[in-house]
Amino acid sequence: MQKLTTRMADGREIVWFDGPEHAPRDPAALVDHRDLPRVVPASQLRYDALAGEWVTIAAHRQDRTYKPPADQCPLCPSRDGRHTEVPSPEYGVVAFENRFPSFGSAPGAPLPEPGPVPQAASGRCVVVCFTDDHDTPFSRLTPERARLVLEAWADRTAELGARPGVRYVFPFENRGAEIGVTLSHPHGQIYAYPYVPPFPQRMLAHVAAHREATGENLFDTQLAAERASGERVVVAGEHWTVFVPQAARWPVEVHLYPHRPTPDLPALDEAQRAEFATLYLDVLRRLDALYDDELPYVAGWNQAPVRESDGRADARLHLRLHSIRRAPGKIKYLAGSESGAGAFISDVLPEAVAERLRSL
Repeated sequence: MQKLTTRMADGREIVWFDGPEHAPRDPAALVDHRDLPRVVPASQLRYDALAGEWVTIAAHRQDRTYKPPADQCPLCPSRDGRHTEVPSPEYGVVAFENRFPSFGSAPGAPLPEPGPVPQAASGRCVVVCFTDDHDTPFSRLTPERARLVLEAWADRTAELGARPGVRYVFPFENRGAEIGVTLSHPHGQIYAYPYVPPFPQRMLAHVAAHREATGENLFDTQLAAERASGERVVVAGEHWTVFVPQAARWPVEVHLYPHRPTPDLPALDEAQRAEFATLYLDVLRRLDALYDDELPYVAGWNQAPVRESDGRADARLHLRLHSIRRAPGKIKYLAGSESGAGAFISDVLPEAVAERLRSL
């Protein structure tokens, strides 16, 4: 992998990732010619004492770019006199600071302390563009490009996790209009949080309790049980297993676990990285074949927190992908029970989903 870091017109960092076959890039040819004001994040963290959770208020994001036509896409390359977020007529994979971030980019801010006073939402939000082709979703990338995206995720995880004030790094992709995607170019984001978000925090609390009660790692126990049963396994490779969890919340939900206990993306070895690229593409193409349409989904990497005191030692890297589409033309909405009481009710049998995906 080749990597080059430059700056955009407003000072934001942009990192270029290319395969070994690409000619080395000339930084002098990657100049952002736009006249942009510097980004000054104004997000706040507010603590919900009853839920024990942080809420981010990012009112400036109301003005972010919203569903532009394809010929005005800000994530496409800069061509024919039109300047975009990527100052080059072509690119492989690029990662850059979000122009409308949910979290600020100023390093060194103190970690938030629960209380009634709003606090600055430090951290960083990074956009990752998977390809310069506006019409090629992740599922139709080549294995070489999928591997390059993985390398970019791992590289950014390591860099963001080393920043002062960051406690959790979460790479994710939102795909599809039903999910609420406002830019249709194939891309994802990475959020570097100044706290451990509620979902991984709850998972790690259960993992710690299980460790104390049994001496075993709950992530490893769950993976071993799914592999032994096989009933919900979709694809099993030498280094990864893809399965529908037995208590799936969503109509379509798959988890990808590496067999070797691995804390985070930078810790993946060569064999794991190589197999992931082909395995993940296989899974995405099965999902797109499920309803003969590109499936809307959210895919996110759960990985170890940055700090040992947050449960890093027992955390296990895994990817969770879910879709709100429960049938052709039908959406699973988070209605009263889910959004009001936090209690999921699913209309779809996990075993049936796994069997269907295996058959595709």
